[in-house]
Amino acid sequence: MNICFVTDPLTTTAGSVRPAILLAQEFRKNNGDVSIITTRVDGNVERKLKEWGINVKVIGSDSRLIGEFPTLDAWVRNLVKNKVLDNRNANVIINTSSCIVSASDVYYAQGLMIETLKGMAPIMPVWYRMAYYLANFPLRSMETKFIRRLRGSSKLFIANSNFCASMYRQAGVIVDKVVYPPLDCSLFKPSSLKPKEDYVLTHLGTYGKEGRFPIIKAIADVGVQLKVFGKTYYAPKALLNHPNITFLGEIAEKKLIDAYSNALYTLCAFSHEPFGYIPIESMACGTPVLTYNRQGPSETVVNEETGWLVNSDFELVSFAVKLWKKGYSKDMRKNCRKRALSFNVTEIFAEWVNVLKNAMPERRAK
Repeated sequence: MNICFVTDPLTTTAGSVRPAILLAQEFRKNNGDVSIITTRVDGNVERKLKEWGINVKVIGSDSRLIGEFPTLDAWVRNLVKNKVLDNRNANVIINTSSCIVSASDVYYAQGLMIETLKGMAPIMPVWYRMAYYLANFPLRSMETKFIRRLRGSSKLFIANSNFCASMYRQAGVIVDKVVYPPLDCSLFKPSSLKPKEDYVLTHLGTYGKEGRFPIIKAIADVGVQLKVFGKTYYAPKALLNHPNITFLGEIAEKKLIDAYSNALYTLCAFSHEPFGYIPIESMACGTPVLTYNRQGPSETVVNEETGWLVNSDFELVSFAVKLWKKGYSKDMRKNCRKRALSFNVTEIFAEWVNVLKNAMPERRAK
């Protein structure tokens, strides 16, 4: 079978492009002819994909208005002038992009960009924040029109979480099914039989999307030792100079897996998270997660079994300190690994195969 994925800019193998890349690898393992179409690709990512036997085609200009955020840049450009893809060479087309309209068998919805910007806005630099507030209404209207166009061009419209599906339904879009994103649990797994547990791990994220700066500081202020990974240039000085915070920066997967595996728990103090890979990665490495009882993470973390779900910032800080001082049952680490395996790429790939077979029976023989 000839499979084509349409993705956001491939500047990394993580985030919104990870589902397409992992599923593409599984299709290749099953002798599929696989290609990816995108608006931009990093050289290192392209080399990896070619090593895996995945062809990459780049469409569009290499110039950028917002160089710091390639996906946001591609999204804004798309709203101004829709990029329409006409690809008739593939048996199955799966569009995972927030930037390209394509006649597709499946559109995989991973969240609304305007809602992401809303979550980031309070701690963005002043000029970003002003631009967001001025452009919020027209951008929201344009994105709504765009996703309705995506719905009309796709046979199936699948969301990556129940919360994500609810956002699209509120925008008047019919969502056919929810399929969670995959994770390679043969890669993300416990790296230590005796975890150190002398720190709490958290992600800095992009302007607080995955890690809210005031909450991280509040937890550090009460004595919890934190290790923080992610791009440090987003962090305010109050975090960078904090005595209880160690910054790891952007780290390779092996070091990230070690960081997850040896943490007491992982803190996920997000502002907006349709699904959230951080909790799944942490649980795959055997480490429970402390997060909010809302949005995507509340669908993956099982309260009191693989982590803790709280309902307020105050409760999050209080629980963070309690866990730091008193710990928890070590059975939770086994529960975490078992829970994460339900998101393993082989499980999710099988679900995708069934979706495609049931939705498009005429293509089974091709």
